[in-house]
Amino acid sequence: MTSASFHATGDVVDTSGRRGAHELLALRRVPAPRPGRWLASAFLLVLLAQFLHGLVANPGWEWPVFRQFFVEGSILQALGLTLELTAYGTALGFTLGLVIALMRLSRSWLPASVGWLYVWVFRSVPLIVQLLFWFNLAYLYDRLSFGVPFGPEFVSVPTMRLVGPMGAAVLGLALHQAAYAAEIIRSGIISVDRGQVLAAAALGIPRRRQLSRIVLPQAMRTILPNAFNELISLLKGTSIVSVMALGDLFYQTQVIYGRNGRVVALVMVATIWYVILTGLLSVLQYYVERRFARGGSRALPPTPRQRLRTALSGTGKAEW
Repeated sequence: MTSASFHATGDVVDTSGRRGAHELLALRRVPAPRPGRWLASAFLLVLLAQFLHGLVANPGWEWPVFRQFFVEGSILQALGLTLELTAYGTALGFTLGLVIALMRLSRSWLPASVGWLYVWVFRSVPLIVQLLFWFNLAYLYDRLSFGVPFGPEFVSVPTMRLVGPMGAAVLGLALHQAAYAAEIIRSGIISVDRGQVLAAAALGIPRRRQLSRIVLPQAMRTILPNAFNELISLLKGTSIVSVMALGDLFYQTQVIYGRNGRVVALVMVATIWYVILTGLLSVLQYYVERRFARGGSRALPPTPRQRLRTALSGTGKAEW
C-alpha cells in the first residue's frame, strides 16, 4: 500500500499528510517583493554616500589639523582627566545612589522623606549651577571643621585646601549623579517580585542577604540599561567642568583652537574621542547585560563574534 501503513496492532496510519508536508518544505521559498523598503534603503544609501563624500572632499574639515592634534600629548592628558572624572562620578554617584534608594524604600518616614528631598533638590538644580556652587564653597565657609555638633572642634582645615577645582568637580558630578542613580536603582528593586522577598523572610534569611543575593541580582536586568545610559551621559557631561578651567578634553580643545583658530578640526578631535569612548561603553554594556541575562533566559543573545560567524556560515542560526 502506498498511502497507508500498519502498526503491529493493526491500526491504519495515514502517511499522505506527512509526505505532503515534506514536499511543501522542499519547495523553493521566494520572498515577497517590497518595493517601498527598497526605495527607502536606496534613499538612505544615497544620503549616507553624500555625507561621507562631504566629509572627505570638503576642505573645511581640515583633516590634516585633525590628525596633528588627535593624539597630541595635551589632548591625551585631558582625555585621562575626563576618564578620571567619569570614574569618580560613577563610583561615588551610584554608591550614594544605592543608599538614597534604600532610604526612599524605608518604612520609616524620616529616611524616606530625606531621600525624596535629596532626589528632588539635586534633580531640580542644573549641574552647572551645582558645580559653580561647590567651586565657590570657600566664599561661604573659609574653614571646614570636624567635631561634635554645636561643640568642640577636633580638626579644622581651610576650605580651599580640601575642596579645590578637582574636588569640586568630583563632588558636584557625584552628588548630581546620585539623584538619578537612586531612582534607577529604586525602579530596579521594586520590579522584583515581592513574593520572593517574602519567601526569603519566611526562611529566616537576613535582610542584608536578601538584598545582596536575591533582590539586586534580579534587579540588575532592569537597572543596567538605564545605568549605562547615565554613565554615558556623565562621560559627556564632564565637559561642563570647563567652566571651572579644569583641563578636561573639551576644555583643552578650547585652549588649542583659541590659539590657532582651527575650531572645526579641534571640535572634531573632541567629538571623535567621545564617540570612541561611548562605543567602548556600549560594547561593555552589551556583555554585562548578557551576563546578567543568564538567570532570565535559557538561550543567551549571541555575541557580535557569534553573529559574524552565523552570517559567514549562512546557516541562519547562531553558533554557540
